[in-house]
Amino acid sequence: MSDGSQAVRLQALAHFFENMHAVDVPRLRTLYREDAYFKDPFNEVHRIEDIERIFARMFEDLLDPRFVITGTVLQDSEAFLTWNFHFRLQRSPSDEQCIRGCSQIHFDDDGLVQSHRDYWDAAEELYEKLPIIGSLMRWLKRRIQG
Repeated sequence: MSDGSQAVRLQALAHFFENMHAVDVPRLRTLYREDAYFKDPFNEVHRIEDIERIFARMFEDLLDPRFVITGTVLQDSEAFLTWNFHFRLQRSPSDEQCIRGCSQIHFDDDGLVQSHRDYWDAAEELYEKLPIIGSLMRWLKRRIQG
């Protein structure tokens, strides 16, 4: 696949994530291989069915989840997406949360996502925002930093 075609696929992927709603989850099959690999701080799976399950659960567990793509880089068949993930928790719907992260994507020769790995700091971006665990994480961070 040419670099131009890869760029089109990367833009299609970025557009999909920025506009994704729960009803769009099955459309992942048009962008990912059947045996696609996905890893984030909480999951590691090797099938499109499992990737769909992860994103479907995101819509079940969170209120108004959405990605804002802040940058893209493409070199050959490897791409990086930087993003902000905005959401609200069921227990505190008035407080919007934001996780900042990056996705490393590898496309196959047909332009489908072969692997997708998300990088973000679960301790800083998530755990520190939770009431009890957050207090402990912030205390540990202060102790380690001196």
